[in-house]
Amino acid sequence: MSRFARCGYGVFRSSDSSCASLWREGLLRGVLALAVMLGMGLYVAAQDVSVHIEPRPTPDPAAAAAKEPEAKDADVVTDPGLKINHGKPWMVDVNLVLVPVTVTDDWNRIVTGLDKENFTVMEGNESQQLRYFSSEDAPLSLGVIFDMSGSMSDKIEKAREAVIEFFKTANPLDEFFMITFNDRPQLRADFTHSVEEVQAKLVYTVPQGSTALLDAIYMGISKMKDARNAKKALLIISDGGDNHSRYTENEIKAMVKEADVQIYSIGVFTAGVTQPEEIAGPALLTAVSEVTGGRMFTINNPNELADVATKIGIELRNQYVLGYRPKNKVKDGRWRKIKVKLIPPKGLPHLNVYARTGYYAPSQ
Repeated sequence: MSRFARCGYGVFRSSDSSCASLWREGLLRGVLALAVMLGMGLYVAAQDVSVHIEPRPTPDPAAAAAKEPEAKDADVVTDPGLKINHGKPWMVDVNLVLVPVTVTDDWNRIVTGLDKENFTVMEGNESQQLRYFSSEDAPLSLGVIFDMSGSMSDKIEKAREAVIEFFKTANPLDEFFMITFNDRPQLRADFTHSVEEVQAKLVYTVPQGSTALLDAIYMGISKMKDARNAKKALLIISDGGDNHSRYTENEIKAMVKEADVQIYSIGVFTAGVTQPEEIAGPALLTAVSEVTGGRMFTINNPNELADVATKIGIELRNQYVLGYRPKNKVKDGRWRKIKVKLIPPKGLPHLNVYARTGYYAPSQ
């Protein structure tokens, strides 16, 4: 047994001089070892400075401005942050009013290839200078509002096919959510980039109950506050008017006017309806759609659902976006009417323009 081990057993006695000497020697060695370790730690900490995040240098606004390319066309937007390319936000400057516009011919075919010079925007009675123009397919945040009330039982398979066909027009940067409704609306799929995830939720839904359409629109508009893309739209698929909502028609109409969300509706209406809410259904969907710049499509045959859904998807991909800074700078929070006029190239037939009908001015 070593001398350190021998003195380590039992109780240390002050009269045992040899063990006392060994304990003092061990204690001194321990203190020296600890001092060496601390010294090495301080040295390493002093040398290893690269692992710490250094503060980002404050940018020089003048230098940043000097690097900005000069605009070649004074009529085209030159403000930083207003570019709409491949997933970047559409609008940073809140003073710029953006108006999505759809142009069709009398056969309901989409018209593309028009230029900025072919459009005029009127706010009230005053023409506005277009500061922004785009015809690119921008990323979309879209919510599907799907009627699962009992009256949809004989149309449900065709309605599901319509959603599948609609999603075939999507691009990889789009995001989606889905709300189904009968007696009340339910969020079936939250925002996702997966088309398959949304489609899978439809397989397990069973039509039953009443129709809380207005409540479903309210939920859809509210959900759009979580959208990541500046371009937002709702697609409503329903076969009748509302008969079970807490919100009123006037409340929802006011809400969609204020929201920057286009609404497209597919109404599958049955001839010979007698209930007041069913009679009012087409007018309701038309009103909430057209004020946003969207459209309502009426079909009588469920077999047409898929074709109409595809048409809406293509329309959303082929819109023009016009931007202007209002000449009226007053921040009064009032509703301001917008009218988009078309100056078509010579030789084209009569064309139809669909755009939002106004916006609320900022209040401060």
